[in-house]
Amino acid sequence: MPSRSSSSAMARLSSMTPSYQRSTKTPRHHRQSPSPDALACVINSEVAAVLAVIGAARPLGRPLRVRRDDHLDPTPHPVRSSPSAARSSPGTRPRWASVDPTPTSAFPRRHPIDENRAPPITGVALSSSLQDLDPRCLGSEGYGLMWARRCRSSLGCGSSCRFEVTDPASEEAVLMKILQVLLACMKSRASAVLSNQHVCTIVNTCFRVVHQAGTKGELLQRISRQTMHELIRCIFSHLAEVNGDGSERSNVKQPEMGGVDMDQGFGIEQAENGNGGDGTVVGAENGLVAAEVPNGMRAMVEPYGVPCMVEIFHFLCSLLNVVEQIGMSPRSSPIAFDEDVPLFALGLINSAIELGGSSIGKHPKLLALIQDELFRNLMQFGLSMSPLILSMVCSIVLNLYYHLRTELKLQLEAFFSCVVLRLAQSRYGASYHQQEVAMEALVDFCRQKTFMPEMYANLDCDITCSNVFEDLANLLSKSAFPVNCPLSAMHVLALDGLIAVIQGMADRIANAPPRMEEASVELEEYSSFWTVRCENYSDPEHWVRFVRRRKYIKKRLMIGADHFNRDPKKGLEFLQGTHLLPEKLDPQSVACFFRYTAGLDKNLVGDFLGNHDEFCVQVLHEFAWTFDFEGMNLDTALRLFLETFRLPGESQKIQRVLEAFSERYYEQSPQILANKDAALLLSYSLIMLNTDQHNVQVKKKMTEEDFIRNNRHINGGNDLPREFLSELYHSILQNEIRTIPDQSIAFPEMTPSRWIDLMRKSKKTSPYIICDSRPFLDHDMFAIMSGPTIAAISVVFDYAEHEEVFLTCLEGFLAVAKISAYHHLEDVLDDLVVSLCKFTTLLNASLVDEPVTAFGDDSKARMATEAVFNIANRYGDFIRTGWRNILDCILRLHKLGLLPARVASDAADDSELPSDTVHGRPPPSSLSTSLPSMGTPRRSSGLMGRFSQLLSLDTEEPRSQPTEQQLAAHQRTLQTIQKCHIDSIFTESKFLQADSLLHLARALIWAAGRPQKVTSSPDDEDTAVFCLELLIAITLNNRDRIVLLWQGVYEHIANIVQSTVMPCALVEKAVFGLLRICQRLLPYKENLADELLRSLQLVLKLDARVADAYCENITQEVTRLVKANATHIKSHTGWRHLFAIHNCSTP
Repeated sequence: MPSRSSSSAMARLSSMTPSYQRSTKTPRHHRQSPSPDALACVINSEVAAVLAVIGAARPLGRPLRVRRDDHLDPTPHPVRSSPSAARSSPGTRPRWASVDPTPTSAFPRRHPIDENRAPPITGVALSSSLQDLDPRCLGSEGYGLMWARRCRSSLGCGSSCRFEVTDPASEEAVLMKILQVLLACMKSRASAVLSNQHVCTIVNTCFRVVHQAGTKGELLQRISRQTMHELIRCIFSHLAEVNGDGSERSNVKQPEMGGVDMDQGFGIEQAENGNGGDGTVVGAENGLVAAEVPNGMRAMVEPYGVPCMVEIFHFLCSLLNVVEQIGMSPRSSPIAFDEDVPLFALGLINSAIELGGSSIGKHPKLLALIQDELFRNLMQFGLSMSPLILSMVCSIVLNLYYHLRTELKLQLEAFFSCVVLRLAQSRYGASYHQQEVAMEALVDFCRQKTFMPEMYANLDCDITCSNVFEDLANLLSKSAFPVNCPLSAMHVLALDGLIAVIQGMADRIANAPPRMEEASVELEEYSSFWTVRCENYSDPEHWVRFVRRRKYIKKRLMIGADHFNRDPKKGLEFLQGTHLLPEKLDPQSVACFFRYTAGLDKNLVGDFLGNHDEFCVQVLHEFAWTFDFEGMNLDTALRLFLETFRLPGESQKIQRVLEAFSERYYEQSPQILANKDAALLLSYSLIMLNTDQHNVQVKKKMTEEDFIRNNRHINGGNDLPREFLSELYHSILQNEIRTIPDQSIAFPEMTPSRWIDLMRKSKKTSPYIICDSRPFLDHDMFAIMSGPTIAAISVVFDYAEHEEVFLTCLEGFLAVAKISAYHHLEDVLDDLVVSLCKFTTLLNASLVDEPVTAFGDDSKARMATEAVFNIANRYGDFIRTGWRNILDCILRLHKLGLLPARVASDAADDSELPSDTVHGRPPPSSLSTSLPSMGTPRRSSGLMGRFSQLLSLDTEEPRSQPTEQQLAAHQRTLQTIQKCHIDSIFTESKFLQADSLLHLARALIWAAGRPQKVTSSPDDEDTAVFCLELLIAITLNNRDRIVLLWQGVYEHIANIVQSTVMPCALVEKAVFGLLRICQRLLPYKENLADELLRSLQLVLKLDARVADAYCENITQEVTRLVKANATHIKSHTGWRHLFAIHNCSTP
C-alpha cells in the first residue's frame, strides 16, 4: 500500500493547475517576483513530493537501488542526488540553475520499477518537469542556460517516457500530463531554443497520444485533440517572424544559451518494453512526421522555423491520404473508412493557415504544398458525402482565398467549377445536405466584397478560363427560385448571397473615381491575342481596359464557336470577319482557337484535326505543340491530349492524330523511349488496351503478360522495362481513357491528368488581379446578372411570409435601383419598377371589398409601395417607361382618396395651401380624431377627405362604425402614404433629367386616355382630369424647359377641346389650365409669347354648347391675363389672338 505522504502528494499534484496556465491570469506588470524564501519552499516541496512517491514504490526497508552492484559505486544515485541537491534551507536562495534536471526527468523512461507504482511516479515526474518550465522558479543567474536545459529535459521526459499499464485511469492521467508538458514546452519563452527536430518530435508525440486516445475515455480524446490544435497554432503563429529564407526567426530575442550546444541532437534514448507490448510507450520512433530530411541534418538541429513547419504541414496533408497509405481494407485500420481522421486533419490544416496567413506565400516550400498536394486533396474531399468534411474544406478554401488568392488563381477556378457548382445543384446527384453546405460556403465567399469582382476580372475575362462569376451568379439566381414548392431555407440562403453581391456593388459606388473614358474594344485587325499580356496588372488604368478587351474577345469567340458548331467553314469565316482569325488562315491561329475556346463541338474538332488535307495536318501539329508534356507519364499525356477532342473512328485519322501526339511527347519527355516511333507504337498499344479492357463487347480481356508480350522490341529494337509497361497496364486497367468526351456535363470532375495540366498552366497563367473598393467592372458585371437578380428577388418576395425576408428583399431592390441609376441602366430600373408595382396590390385593388383596410393589413404591399416611391424620388432621373406603372399606383390611390392635396400643385401654389398641410401630411391631431366609418371609397380632394366623407352623418342609412383592427389598418395606410412623399415627384420635377421628364409627361398623357366624343364613365373622367392637373403642374414647375414639354401638352389639350361636345370637368380643366399656363409663363418666356397666345385659339374651336357654358369665366380669365402681362405682349399677332378670344367669349 502506498504511504500517506505519497498519496497526499499525488492528490496535491494531480489537482495543481499548471504554472504556465496560472501565469496568464495576472498582467505582467502587476506580478511580483517571489522572494528567495518562497522559491526555496516551492522547490523543496516539489522535491519532497517526487522523493516520497519514489520511496513508496519500493518494498519497505529496502533501499532504492536499480542495479545490484550500486553499492560498489560511491556516487549517490542520480535519481536521489539531483533532487537532493535542489534542497535548500529556508532563507537561502536556491542555486536552481546549478542543478542538472536530466536524471530526474529521465527517471520514468530509464528506470522501470514496481509496475503498480509506475503511472503515479511517471505522473509526479511529469509534474515536476512542468514546474521546471515555470520562469518564476528561476533566478536571474543562469536564467537562459537552465531554462534551455529544462525545456529540453521536459521535452525528453514528455516525448519518450514509458510505463506499464496497470490502471486505465492512471494511464489517461499520465497521457494528459504528457500533453501538458509538450504544450508547455512550445508555449514557454524557452521554445526559441528548440530545434526543428524537437518541434517535429513534439507534434509526433502528441499525435500518437491522439491516436491512442481513440480507445480511451472521451475526456482524453478531447484534451489530446485540443492540445494538438494548440500546438499547431502555436507553431504556425511564429511563421510571420521567420525571415523569407526561413533561416531564422526575426524580431525574436533568444535566451542566452551559455554552454548549451545548439548542434547537439535530441538524444532521447528509446528503451525496450520488456512486457511484450503491455505497456504504454510515447515516443518518436517510427513517427508519421519525418525526424530527418535527406541532406538536411543541419537544418533539423537549428532553431525551429520553416523546415519543421514544412514537415508538419506535409504530415497533415498526408493524413488526408490515409486511405491510400493504410489500404482499402477496413480491418487493417478502423480509421481508414471513418471521417474522423480527415476531419481532424482538415481542422489542423485550417488552424495552420489561419495563423500562418499571408506569410505562407513568402516560403516557396509551404506554398508549393498548398498549391498542389493540399488543393488536390481538397478537391477530392470537397466531393465527400459528409457535410462536416465539405464544410471544413470550404472553410479552408475561404481562408486560402483571403490570404493567398494571388497564388491560387487556377486552383480557385477548379474548386468552384468542380466542387461548388456541382454540389450546389441537385441535377449532379448531390444530396440536400451537400447542396446546403455548398450554398452556405458560396454565400460566405460572396460576403467578401472583392470576391465577385476578382472572379470576373481574373477568370471571366480570361480567354482560357471558365466564366466562374457568371456561373455563380446564375446559380444564386436559380437557387433562389422556388419551383413548384414553398419557400425554403435554401432559397433564402441563395437570396442572401445574391443580395450580398448586389450590396457590395452598391457600396462601391461611394468610392467611385471620376468616370474614365471607355476606349473602344472593337478589333480593327487580327493580332495574336492568345499570348498578349497587360503592361501593368496593378494599375487600374492599364488592367481595366485590358480585361474589358479580353472579355469582348471572349464573347466574340463564343459566338464564333456557335457558328463553327453549325458549320465549321462558315464559323471560321465569321471569325475572320470579326478579326479573331487572320484574313489568310494560318495553322497556329486555328490551333489556338481549337485549344482554348470553350463550347466547341469536340466531334467536329476531332474530324478537322484528323483530316488528310495539308492545312488540317499543319493545324494538328500546331495543336499538339500547345501542350506541355515535359516530365509527364505517357498515359497521363495521352489522357490530357484526348480530352480536348473526340478521337476519330477511322484508322488513318487515328494514326495522324497519334503521330502528332507522339512527336510532341517524345520531344519533351523522351525518358526511356528510343525514338518517336516507339512513342507512336506504345500510344497505339495503349489505345488498343483501353478498348480491350473497357469495351463490354470484348469478352476475353488482355492480361498483363499479353500486353508486355505485344510490346516487345518496339523501343528501337529493344524491350521496354517490364516495370514501365506494368505500370502503364494497371493505369489503363484502373482508369479508362475516355476517347468520347462527355460534352453534356457543364462542370466535369477533376481527373489526375487535368490536375497535372492545371499545375503546369498555373506556372504560366497571367498574374492575379487584386480588386479594391472601386467599381471598375461593376457596370459589366451588373449588366450580366441584373435580369436574373430582379426576377429571383421578386419571386422570393412574392413567396415570403416573414417580415425579415421582406426586408432582405427590399434591401436588394433598393441596391439594384442604386446601381442601375449610377451606371445609367434605365432599362434595368424600369424592370425593377414594374416588378415592385405588382406587389403594391394597388393595381388590382378593385378586386377587394375594403381596399384601404386590406392595404393597411398587408405589410408586404405597404413595404413595396414605400420602395416604389422611394425609388421614384431618389432615382427618377433614370426612370423611363416605368413612370406608367408608378402613375397607375398613384391613380389608384387617388380613386381611394388617399393622396395628399399637394400632389397636383405647382410651385406657385405653395402659399395657397392650408397652413396645416405640409407635403400632404395632415396635422397629428387630425389623425387621432378622425374615426372613419365603413363605406365605399369616393373621390376626395385630399388625404383627410377619405376620412371626413366617412364621418358624414347626413345620410339616410346609418353607417357601421369601424372596429379597432380596421382603425389600426387605416392608420397604417395613412402612415405609409405619408412616407411615400408622392407630391415630391411632381413638385420636384424641375430637377429631373430631360429624358425622364419627357417620359413622365408622356406617361400622364397615356394614363389620361384618349378623349371621347361620347360621355365617358365618371371614373374615367376623374382619372383624365387628375392626369391633366398633374400635367399642368409639371409644365408650370418646368417653365425653364417649357420647350421640351410644350408640344405634347398642347396636343393633349387640343384633343380634349376638339373632341368634347358637352360641358364637363375635363374640358373645363383643359381650357382654364391653358389660360393659366399662358398667364404664368408669359413673364418668363417673352420669346414664346406669340406661340403661347396662338395656343389660345383652341378656345375658338370649342363646341357651341361648351363655349356658352364657360364664356363668362373665359372672359374673366382673359381679362386677368391681359392686366397681368400687358407689358410682356409686344407683337400685333399676340394682341390679335387675345382680342379674338375676348370678343368671342363676350356675351
